[in-house]
Amino acid sequence: MGVSEAAQAVAAAAAAAGQRCATDGPGPDVDAAAGLVRLTTLVQAIYARVSERHELTPVQARLLCVLLDGPRGMAELAHCLGVEKAALTGLMDRAERRGLARRSPVPGDRRALQVRLSDAGQRAAAAFHAEIGAELSRLVSSLAPDDREHFRRIMAEIIASCPTSRPDYC
Repeated sequence: MGVSEAAQAVAAAAAAAGQRCATDGPGPDVDAAAGLVRLTTLVQAIYARVSERHELTPVQARLLCVLLDGPRGMAELAHCLGVEKAALTGLMDRAERRGLARRSPVPGDRRALQVRLSDAGQRAAAAFHAEIGAELSRLVSSLAPDDREHFRRIMAEIIASCPTSRPDYC
């Protein structure tokens, strides 16, 4: 199964699972680029829906998931989230007001701040992460186990070969 077939299989699995693809277009004969666009739109819609159920914006949900691995510096977070430092400051202001995360000075560096999840943020991040994982897993659940593994490998290859992809630590 190639990239195009994998994208088609995931779109077909989503349709079979009752998900509506966000773009109209050709059925199973979609090319790789169109399939990837349709798949991206579908994943973003699911991510937004799950974020909303958790009373988060998609970027807040991403922030919490990144912080699940532990504290991060503000510059590192801005890079991981693909936002400017000023936008991250506003995002952090809102997260702190909601009690989800907190900034603290980095020992030995007066200008640097690190961000960590609060206990409430840890619970919110874990709950969101579990639900989004389950929702996205449903997209490929109708694929045979070998096809799911093949899709996972191809996806990893595409991500690894992209020069603009974020570092693994994001």
